[in-house]
Amino acid sequence: MTQKKETKKQEILSVAHENYGKKLNSYAFFRVSNRAISEDLVRDTFRKTWTYLLKGGKIDVMKNFLYHVLKGLIIDEYRKSKSSSLDILMEKGFEPREDNSQRLIDFLDGKRAILLISQLPEKYQKIMRMRYVQDLSLQEMSLVTGESKKTLAVQVHRGLKKLREIYDR
Repeated sequence: MTQKKETKKQEILSVAHENYGKKLNSYAFFRVSNRAISEDLVRDTFRKTWTYLLKGGKIDVMKNFLYHVLKGLIIDEYRKSKSSSLDILMEKGFEPREDNSQRLIDFLDGKRAILLISQLPEKYQKIMRMRYVQDLSLQEMSLVTGESKKTLAVQVHRGLKKLREIYDR
């Protein structure tokens, strides 16, 4: 490449930097929420554009090209920061684990509710145990008791209502 062509490409990039530099910085900052990283990304955008121009690449619309390069760099930054941040945490001794506290609370509440079934009237105890302890469907309960599914559904509903009253006390 001749000195004249290189000087012309430098001028093109300088004008582009003057026209779009601040807007590119704003865009990058909006995306990554870190001033230093956004400035680095914009700097890399112009560096890659310069490399592309030196290799003889042709740019039709400079603004579109710069934003295209910047968007690719932002995506790379997202991917890089997610994987490296977990690696850094692991190096510092962080061990990811599942939080089972809510599951334990639900389990204990279920145990308490099962124990409270014995405080229900005899009529509802049998139905509630079949439905929620033995996990029988209304159809299966109907075959065992000989009552209709609708009758059983009403009894289950009333039993739940009484169980909630006992549970809330």
